[in-house]
Amino acid sequence: MLGCAGSRCLTTKNRDVSRAGLCKLGFSFTGWIVAMTDMPKPLAGLKVLEFARILAGPWIGQTLADLGAEVIKIESPDGDDTRTWGPPFVEATGAAAYFHSANRGKQSVVLDFRTEAGRAAAAALAAQSDVVIENFKLDGLVKYGLDHATLMAANPRLIYCSITGFGQNGPYAARAGYDFIIQAMSGMMSVTGAPEEPQKAGFAVSDLFTGLYAVIGIQAALRERETTGRGRYIDMALMDSSVAVLANQAMNYLVSGNSPRRLGNAHPNIVPYQVFEVADGHIILAVGNDGQFQRACKVLDLPELAADERFATNPLRVKHREVLVPLMIPALQRWKKWKLLAALEEAGVPAGPINTIGEVFDDPQVQARGLQISHDTPDGPIAGVRMPILFDGQPMIADRPGPKLGADTAAVLARLEGLDG
Repeated sequence: MLGCAGSRCLTTKNRDVSRAGLCKLGFSFTGWIVAMTDMPKPLAGLKVLEFARILAGPWIGQTLADLGAEVIKIESPDGDDTRTWGPPFVEATGAAAYFHSANRGKQSVVLDFRTEAGRAAAAALAAQSDVVIENFKLDGLVKYGLDHATLMAANPRLIYCSITGFGQNGPYAARAGYDFIIQAMSGMMSVTGAPEEPQKAGFAVSDLFTGLYAVIGIQAALRERETTGRGRYIDMALMDSSVAVLANQAMNYLVSGNSPRRLGNAHPNIVPYQVFEVADGHIILAVGNDGQFQRACKVLDLPELAADERFATNPLRVKHREVLVPLMIPALQRWKKWKLLAALEEAGVPAGPINTIGEVFDDPQVQARGLQISHDTPDGPIAGVRMPILFDGQPMIADRPGPKLGADTAAVLARLEGLDG
């Protein structure tokens, strides 16, 4: 259900609007307050076992949990590393905010794979599961008898997804995979940042892309299993995913033979499409076609640029980038940010502000879409960000937050014993 609370004012387009007032217009300021619902979810009944920690693997589990799967997260007695990756820490659980970003909707079961009992319990859970997710190093689960060959022999319908830095074969297969290193090796950093220095993204994009691609693979394998009755072994590599999402930059190289260069906040194939300084900050101007360029010139009172044959088409503007952009800068610097954004929006020219994370969650569009969520627990609320998929207007959000370490061990093992009995 939607919740709306508080009366702190929000400034939008040069006017103050109370939260209560915007709530009456359909905006939500606390986002979705998660409550139990009878509405079935698309993956209801799917059983997922997660032998994963940090981000890529847990992101898969959280996504499947949001879509309705039952996800059991197996943790060592020390717990997922990210439980301690703070501050900040979530007061209700004592775990770091980082942990809660990727573990919503799961049950936590503590098993020690170094013991026979721990290995036996993990294997028994896998025998009842539809999907296993793991991100151990290459062959790291073989010594425990929890590798894909062993578990799929016992459960032929099992879909087993392995996530590593470099995949199950190749000269780097045995290397540990860290998001930062993968961003560098995949070419991402070579096209990110100012010309003077390569730059990584501000969050772990290689982990997240791999997690999302893995979800696609798992769902495809589930669909195939309806026909074949058999599972699949899915091999996911951070390196593969990061190269795959180079998209136009990879194709620019493959077609031309020239490695793309860093352009800071500019675009290699579109001009003007970059950050510009204005009188009171910065904006993004994203001119995607010739008509938008003409309209931008009109807003900025630059008729001479609109009439200049050197800038008549996008390929010509790309060719004459170093001439055009400096001619636009003085006109942009005369404008205040919000006034210019309003004028560009009215003219149909794509542009936007550069928000801080705090400004993102104060943005009326983000609030109207309910991207911020909250789980109420006996120990206090736990905030989060919903998965960005709506089914018939309804969000897909797991009905429980990230679990306390081992919170479900007794209940899950008791169920196992009951089945054995």
